Amino acid sequence: MSTPATAVVIGLSAVVVAVRDREAVALTVRTHDPRTGEPSSLLGLPFGPFDPDGHRTFELALRAFVTQQTRFELGYVEQLYTFGDRGRDAPRADVGAGAARVISVGYLALTPQAVRALGPDTVWTPLTRFFPWEDWRRGRPALIDEAIAPRLADWASTDERRGRMRLLFALDGAPWNEERVLERYELLYEAGLAPEAGRDRERARGLAGAEPRALSPALGEPMLSDHRRILATGLGRLRGKLKYRPVAFELTPAEFTLSQLQRTVEAVAGVSLHKQNFRRGLERTDLVEGLGRLQPETGGRPAELFRFRRERLSAGPAPGMALPLLREV
Repeated sequence: MSTPATAVVIGLSAVVVAVRDREAVALTVRTHDPRTGEPSSLLGLPFGPFDPDGHRTFELALRAFVTQQTRFELGYVEQLYTFGDRGRDAPRADVGAGAARVISVGYLALTPQAVRALGPDTVWTPLTRFFPWEDWRRGRPALIDEAIAPRLADWASTDERRGRMRLLFALDGAPWNEERVLERYELLYEAGLAPEAGRDRERARGLAGAEPRALSPALGEPMLSDHRRILATGLGRLRGKLKYRPVAFELTPAEFTLSQLQRTVEAVAGVSLHKQNFRRGLERTDLVEGLGRLQPETGGRPAELFRFRRERLSAGPAPGMALPLLREV
């Protein structure tokens, strides 16, 4: 007798990033249990099911349900990755999956304005709430050495594990690599220091797996389903693309000062940049054009306004920008 095939539901999730008040923020939602009406204790990403009969493409479906859920219309969008680990799928009640296996397709979306007129239970949340160890703009975060490294050391019983924690969290003189966001989260997950790990192990065994609570502020807030993993993937991808594509300008208004542009890049990359070297590198790219008008800068002299030369995109692949660090990290 043949075993019935497992039904598969395709869910779409959106990592929507903006920069507000010098902080990189993500659009998050708090879902409600359809049986009780109670809000979830955890934040999640905008998420919805793909309807093969009603949706022509994944992206059109994504744009439609994000607007429906959050009242926010997406601009720049690119596909991130497909996530399908058992036990780490989407909240099944939210997509009507029942006993189906859920495959989640993640997207990265960028916007120059974190608009305040959003739907209910929708909020822009600083990425540092989920990944507090990723912000090195004021130097090496003390929480790495005080809270994360000791716990990882207790878990790292092999040379392979010790080598990974050293490289990923810049221990024992190793340099910091800001792009390896996902690998750092996955290491914490493997070590049981991401609270989602315990829930997912229970769900993989067919148990209920209650939503977890944060283990400590240093380890970040957990999220619904596998959404913190998807968010880490999005942030790592965005940090990498800063260096070879002009994606930073999708996060800035049409007119900006060079200081505003630098602060935007720093907020996303999580590092402080050398002002003069950043501007020299920007000049070599030919990506910006001065407008001949000034804007008052907070606490300083008026600064010239610039615009992104978007026409450069039609002439072929446009470069990203160098990230000259203010200090070694």
